[in-house]
Amino acid sequence: MSGKRIWIPQAVVILMMLWALNPSNPYGYYILLRWITCAVFIYLTYHATTLDNVKFAWVLGVTAFIYNPILRVHLNRELWTVINLITIVIAIASIVKIYPISRSVEEQQDNMP
Repeated sequence: MSGKRIWIPQAVVILMMLWALNPSNPYGYYILLRWITCAVFIYLTYHATTLDNVKFAWVLGVTAFIYNPILRVHLNRELWTVINLITIVIAIASIVKIYPISRSVEEQQDNMP
């Protein structure tokens, strides 16, 4: 994926996390949230690894594991609310940490003869 659009998956996750703060969501919403969040953070982990940002890749990988829809982590609603807020911060940080690096790598590749 082009560095120009690397922020779109995070934006989707951020919006879904904000909507998840609504306590009247059906259970199915949280299942969908797990699938999408896990997939996005697996992708971001891969992307951070290809950019040699190993420490941040670990943060992203652990986040993907927490939202794993197959081997689920069972927590109470209050703890999930805190984790969702932390996930929003991680998603924003990934935009800041991955997007500029991705763009500079693309620009360097474009400037090669």
